[in-house]
Amino acid sequence: MNDIRRTILWVIFGFSIILLWDNWQVHNGKQATFFPAPPTASSTAASASPAAATASNASPSSSSGPSNPSSVPTASSASSAGVGMAAVPGQATAPAAPAAKPRERLEVTTDVYRLVFDSEGGSLVQAELLQHADIADRTRNFVLFDESAQRVYMAQTGLIGGDFATHKTPMTVAPGARSLAEGENELKIRFESAVVGGLQLLKTWTLKRGAYDMALTHEIRNTSSAPLTPQLYLQLLRDGNKPAGESSFYSTFTGPAVFTQEKKYQKVEFKDIESGKAEYAKDSGDGYVAMVQHYFASAWLLPEGTKREMFMRKVDSNLYSVGMITPLGSIAPGASQTLEARLFAGPQIETSLETLAPGLELVKDYGWLTILAKPLYWLLDQLHKMLGNWGWAIVGLVLLLKIAFYWLNAKAYASMAKMKAINPKVMEMRERLKDNPQQMQQEMMRIYREEKVNPMGGCFPIMVQIPVFIALYWVLLSSVEMRNAPWIGWIHDLSTPDPLFILPLLMTLSSLLQTALNPAPPDPMQAKMMWLMPLIFSVMFFFFPAGLVLYWLTNNVLSIAQQWIINTRMGVPPQFNLPKFK
Repeated sequence: MNDIRRTILWVIFGFSIILLWDNWQVHNGKQATFFPAPPTASSTAASASPAAATASNASPSSSSGPSNPSSVPTASSASSAGVGMAAVPGQATAPAAPAAKPRERLEVTTDVYRLVFDSEGGSLVQAELLQHADIADRTRNFVLFDESAQRVYMAQTGLIGGDFATHKTPMTVAPGARSLAEGENELKIRFESAVVGGLQLLKTWTLKRGAYDMALTHEIRNTSSAPLTPQLYLQLLRDGNKPAGESSFYSTFTGPAVFTQEKKYQKVEFKDIESGKAEYAKDSGDGYVAMVQHYFASAWLLPEGTKREMFMRKVDSNLYSVGMITPLGSIAPGASQTLEARLFAGPQIETSLETLAPGLELVKDYGWLTILAKPLYWLLDQLHKMLGNWGWAIVGLVLLLKIAFYWLNAKAYASMAKMKAINPKVMEMRERLKDNPQQMQQEMMRIYREEKVNPMGGCFPIMVQIPVFIALYWVLLSSVEMRNAPWIGWIHDLSTPDPLFILPLLMTLSSLLQTALNPAPPDPMQAKMMWLMPLIFSVMFFFFPAGLVLYWLTNNVLSIAQQWIINTRMGVPPQFNLPKFK
């Protein structure tokens, strides 16, 4: 039965590894290895071609979204303007109005951003986060939005439903400040289009001090002699590449996501968009669309109650868009319509995301363990506020979890101590009856009964704690607060591997010490596995973020201390069982 207990513990350990591996596969954009999801239904039919589309094809009630997401409005396709892709050399663009100024890039600075806007469409084409260093080169700031040879990632808006201004339409920039001055809390950047199709589009970006969300007010003026019914689209355009510096030992999700109160949070893989298997909410009166990557995200937000249609498209060989279309209603001649949207573009700080929009904090994805991970993050955040250091907050959190699970662990270690105390008697009996397996099993059951030992007593407490510690693993892996956060001495960044490998070495030694404190299995093969598994498992931690290794090391040290104390109290002095590989 002692062997059975060890076997069950190894099964639990192996199952935990399977769950981690399965989540790794999913986050890598691959089909789950052990728990594959059922095939999703094909998405709606492909959009109509530019030549065949009409203004009515772009109606939000259409399940296929914009008339053609990859088309670019030109003079010859005025009636089929759709949501298009970023400017590509050699690609046609909308004809400029005679009074339009030459295309320009406008650099704007606040206390948290250095932004670049394009006068073509008034789009946001670069966002440098001044308070977040680049992991690969800490002398540079992290760049989220970008339009370069290495990356395409930008925010665009425009009008459809007719030959109206889109994100390809030249716009003029109103004069004004280009940086947030000392003592000022707000900065406005205004773009104006010429009259296109009877409508003039005016965009006003409003940036606020300390904020990673920006308001974008769309004012649409009808200068024609007839009522017009345009629709506004907002989209995020991104290439399908993983962020630079992604670890090969763990991976997090990169791609678009949709949230509605009805369907909740839905991630979509780029490959599913390409294959037409993307499954997500299409129509809603609430929610948002987002582009998500490790630690950072962007999202378009509309006022609650505003009707919206979500769409996702592949617009080029490696470009994808996710966005929303919202009707503006009929605009009478000489009248105007205004709609304000908000764009979030920044770090996934959970406490800040919760205040911006319902469900926005879910872009920081904990997967199926969200119900456990969210309170763990809250507790970690409270400890950081008290201790002022994320590394010590991790140590404190593991200590609190050990205290919370003390009685469960005490029962497990007590059961193991009893097993260890009777182990010599069991070993002698096994040797004596090794040629009679049936009698050996009966004799073993008799010993357990007389000694009042339950060989399964150490399993249940461990099973209860496994989901909690896996949830904590995802909290530490997902929290942007760990980026560039120091602990002590040589640990300057808890989100990157230990540069001196001291923490992984200590974690390996602690794992081996735990193994040595347990009774040695009588089977030589089991004995080898008991020593090899911690070594194999520890190899990964040499490449894991230091924060994760610190959490695991702290857990090991506290477990050893608790096991030592309980064994001593029960009269079973700690004994190191070194491996005997014969």
